[in-house]
Amino acid sequence: MKKVLLLVGLLLPALVMANESVHLDHAPIDPNNQASLQRGARTFVNYCLSCHSAAYMRYNRLKDIGLSDAEIKSNLMFAGEKVGDTMTVTMPKRDAKSWFGATPPDLSVQARAYANGPDWLYSYLRGFYRDDTRPTGWNNTVYDKVAMPHVLWQLQGEQTLKVQKTVDEHGHEVEKHTLVLTKPGVLEPAQYDAMVADLVNYLVFMSEPAKGLRLQLGLIVILFLGLLFIVAYYLKKEFWKDIH
Repeated sequence: MKKVLLLVGLLLPALVMANESVHLDHAPIDPNNQASLQRGARTFVNYCLSCHSAAYMRYNRLKDIGLSDAEIKSNLMFAGEKVGDTMTVTMPKRDAKSWFGATPPDLSVQARAYANGPDWLYSYLRGFYRDDTRPTGWNNTVYDKVAMPHVLWQLQGEQTLKVQKTVDEHGHEVEKHTLVLTKPGVLEPAQYDAMVADLVNYLVFMSEPAKGLRLQLGLIVILFLGLLFIVAYYLKKEFWKDIH
């Protein structure tokens, strides 16, 4: 156990530095927007759940974002039989590894796997570009040499990476990377960004479905303790008034 903790301690700074070295766009998410969460859940089930599982998430938790059991079963369930089932996939891990070169990770808590999870996911899903040197034909500005193909390319279109060499303020030659949309997709760029924001919003919700309730209960507890403090303070004054 000590060796494991030591290894994590050694790797964590490197992971944080790796995240900081990549420019991340701010994810415009709203955890209180149920319509956005519902749209994100739809995108997740239609495009992500074919390869990625969410083994720690049950379909019935979608009731927390305003969906009924009937709506969940008729619109979002294509693999499970019961609303209480977890979001698993039937694709064998061995086949997935042989097809993609790596087993697709479980996405249950993916939004919490990085220091800037929502921003990382938002930038990653918008950062795919054509790269003929890669087995899938795709690469990513956030995750270089990514094994995952761009499953949303029909919606976003095809981007290419434009590299420009410039000189910074210290006189050093640096490369500036820019993504250029060379083949439009079904959605306009603004529409695609909005769809990705909804998807990331849902991934954040899925990583901790009880967060909203936990925050509400925390506020109630704090208010209760505040009222209790007032009662205890005046009670203490009443007991000690003859001494003070």
